[in-house]
Amino acid sequence: MSDGAATPSPRLDGKVALVTGASRGIGRAIAQRLAAAGATVVVTARSQGSPAPQQRFGKTEHVAGTLDETVALIVKAGGTAISLPADLEDANALAMLVPRAIEIAGRLDILVNNAGFADYARVEDMPADTFGRTVLHYIQVPFALAQASVPAMRASGAGWIVNIGSVTALSPIRPYPDYARAGGDTVYAATKAALNRFSQGLAAELLDANIAVNVVAPSTAIRTPGASALIPEDYPTEDVAYLAETVLAMCHLPASERTGQIAYSMHWPATHALAVKTLDGRETMPAAIPPAWSHPAIDTAVTQ
Repeated sequence: MSDGAATPSPRLDGKVALVTGASRGIGRAIAQRLAAAGATVVVTARSQGSPAPQQRFGKTEHVAGTLDETVALIVKAGGTAISLPADLEDANALAMLVPRAIEIAGRLDILVNNAGFADYARVEDMPADTFGRTVLHYIQVPFALAQASVPAMRASGAGWIVNIGSVTALSPIRPYPDYARAGGDTVYAATKAALNRFSQGLAAELLDANIAVNVVAPSTAIRTPGASALIPEDYPTEDVAYLAETVLAMCHLPASERTGQIAYSMHWPATHALAVKTLDGRETMPAAIPPAWSHPAIDTAVTQ
């Protein structure tokens, strides 16, 4: 880990970012932090004025959080945000999302693929629809939005794509702990592992175009309205501000200096002496300390 002075947060003035799944949780936090750094943030999700119904765990549920709330938080903090509702499971809405974002914001510099669908089940019990939706959200959607974003980024001479990953992409610890033997996250984890490899390959393809592609994942777990049901009540989760700051760190340097990274929210700031700010950018958080219970393979998985 670095012993030097903390690295100051970058500015994104004049940049436009598109953040998916921004009605709550991690997506909302990322949108707030990018806006606090000066970016105009286009926030998208299905829930605009009220929470949209979703099918999960075999039932219909409404999870708190809307785009209107996210925009209000950003504006209150002095930032700029534009709401652009879209259902990424709708092929037409997915195809039109990037063109519409560019139309309303004038350009696109940053794409954050955060939106997700987590419906855990053991492989032997998982419905085909759940499998298909998981693959769609974590492979097909990032592919489609990255593909649609590249021409605009090429035209402006630079761009940044950040895919939100997961520590579950790493192999289960041996001997297998009880939660791994109980199962449920295998398909989700497999798509996140594929997302890592997709991101690193895309980083190589786009290096000469000065378009950086990186992955940012929680070092352990972040309690959000959508993920809370999947996290034991007594599990020590981490503050989302560390992940949001790590995303910001992936959105300003030339691709020649930072691309193809798999960065973890507590490990990256600690390793790079990164000053972590609150989501509004006004206060400094305590220095990041990677949790002792985080996956032991993270240190070797983080590329330098």
